[in-house]
Amino acid sequence: MRFSTLSLRSVSIAAALVAATASAHAGLTIPTNALVANSVQKFSSLAMDAFSLQAVAVSALGNATPIGDAGDTFNLPITTITIGSGLKIEKGDARGSALQFGRTFKGVDYAVTLANFTINYVSKQVLADVSIKGTASTTASRVVQQAIYNYNTEAALGIKYKFPLTITAHEVLDKLFLTEETKDSFMIGLKLPTYNRAVLDETDFGTLTQDIVVKFRAKPVSMTPYVPAP
Repeated sequence: MRFSTLSLRSVSIAAALVAATASAHAGLTIPTNALVANSVQKFSSLAMDAFSLQAVAVSALGNATPIGDAGDTFNLPITTITIGSGLKIEKGDARGSALQFGRTFKGVDYAVTLANFTINYVSKQVLADVSIKGTASTTASRVVQQAIYNYNTEAALGIKYKFPLTITAHEVLDKLFLTEETKDSFMIGLKLPTYNRAVLDETDFGTLTQDIVVKFRAKPVSMTPYVPAP
């Protein structure tokens, strides 16, 4: 009975994805939190060197999980995708996932948290909620869906179909450079020395690799947005 139920559900979701990609209706959002759908952030060696320079540590929060022990790769489960007009995916969300960048300076703990990531394929940017902790600055402590990276498409999103209804999708985005707003957030939120701004200007933060398989997770991931503690 369980095999039959899961099979029927798999076929239903696969059919929905096929219908979505064949639809011209804008703004069709499809939940993917129950599927094996992941976005993997791998920080470049340059980014890791920049973190090391100022003793910045990156940690996974919410739905996010580290991959391996190097501290440079994190899995961010994809919770929804939105289909726009012209059969194109307009955005993909990793709601509930967060990465915290933490630093201790002169005995004070500082942190910048990026949460609830969105890849916006229209603007070619990655967005996230940006929260700052540990600063007395008058800058807003949390900005919702701030553009954090500009990106380049290394491998365009490709959707493959295999009989009977196996669907996979793969994409690689590279040349992740911080937006001016996010450089400001890191400089203020982590209390970085002024010369570090030039480092952020030149640092490629790595790659984002998206893989989706029409196959169920052992347990769906939460779609509740991640909000850091005050």
